[in-house]
Amino acid sequence: PSPSSSTPGAEQREEKQQPGFRERHGGASSTDTYVYADEAKCDQHMETFLRCIDASGGSSENGFSAIKMTALGRPQFLVRLSEVLVKWRRFFHQMAAEQGQAGQPALAMKLKVEKLQEALAKLGIATKEESQQWFTGEKLGMSGTVDLLDWSSLVDRRPKLSKLLVVPNMQTRQLEPLLSHFSEEEDLQMQRVLQRLDVLARRATEKGVRLMVDAEQSYFQPAISRLTLEVQRRFNRDQAVIFNTYQCYLKEAYDNVTVDLALSRREGWHFGTKLVRGAYMEQERERAARMGYEDPINPTYEKTNEMYYRCLDHILEEIKHSGKASVMVASHNEDTVTFTLHRMRELGIHPSEKKVCFGQLLGMCDQITFPLGQAGFPVYKYVPYGPVHEVLPYLSRRAQENRHFMQRVTRERDLLWGEVKRRLLAGSLFSPGR
Repeated sequence: PSPSSSTPGAEQREEKQQPGFRERHGGASSTDTYVYADEAKCDQHMETFLRCIDASGGSSENGFSAIKMTALGRPQFLVRLSEVLVKWRRFFHQMAAEQGQAGQPALAMKLKVEKLQEALAKLGIATKEESQQWFTGEKLGMSGTVDLLDWSSLVDRRPKLSKLLVVPNMQTRQLEPLLSHFSEEEDLQMQRVLQRLDVLARRATEKGVRLMVDAEQSYFQPAISRLTLEVQRRFNRDQAVIFNTYQCYLKEAYDNVTVDLALSRREGWHFGTKLVRGAYMEQERERAARMGYEDPINPTYEKTNEMYYRCLDHILEEIKHSGKASVMVASHNEDTVTFTLHRMRELGIHPSEKKVCFGQLLGMCDQITFPLGQAGFPVYKYVPYGPVHEVLPYLSRRAQENRHFMQRVTRERDLLWGEVKRRLLAGSLFSPGR
């Protein structure tokens, strides 16, 4: 096993709370989120991440280092960008429903351009001539249809145009601007986040370290994923250096995985991902109830399990067929590890390819970690760091999240005690023995 994965102590907080953030977002701040103080503090966080990358690169080959996006920029900006991205995607789904495609998987939805233009004109968003200009000079709409990847690229490729777009509010049926006009300072903050990510990605590439962007709360996540994709496009050309994180307790997890994987395939870069079940369930549900929007979390643990296996299987199939995807199975669940090993055997994915690796928290589930490493699988221990009074509460929450597995502690103790007795009888207490 390689103990070279690191993550900042999830409790790191600044004394200066940004005014308005807690109130505006319903008190849904979290001790797992950095609280924005100023841009200088973000630069300090970047320097800390750089030291972690150096440490990971110096400890072993093919190491990982984890970062949090809320440490590198203003969380309010991430929330606003997320709102824009969600609004734009919902508008696509609304148009798909108008064309009789409701309920289909995201990638299966294809808007007929002619009908789309008619709908936009009817809504008063753009005349047919105006909307036709959206596709000028692009390959979009050449087939007569527009899929979700094409739709998303309209915002990517035409930022000036997107600021002029309006979309219907689902509740009020009134037209609203897609993008609020960001202030000059907010535009600068966006540039600074991307600059910091660029510095970190370059250092990771130089040191032979893979950079994992941790998942955060759902109201940050669309922006985090979009910014991560921008970095993946540039640094994952030859191999997966930048890894995004997908939380499988989210109802939209499979759509997110399949859409981003399809984008990597279309653009020719390597898809890198860490799959987790999720860490903010109670907070997410409380916020959704308080603010009156749909709970984004799967209704049961069983549904989350199904989502995890569905997402994982899709990625494993991509590894088998293209070899241009990599996944970290970040789980303390023995059944999940068993499922992964079984599917790898079925698909002929060998551990030596290093396309599939495993990760557990330092101090948890060693009965999973060490046998995997001894069997030749790339496996990592996720190392939280920071002041003791901040890291211990973080670890206690991780233990609570995994409480349905904590019932296996007795089993782990029995296994360890059995191994001690076996070595005593074999006279090999301080060596693995056979």
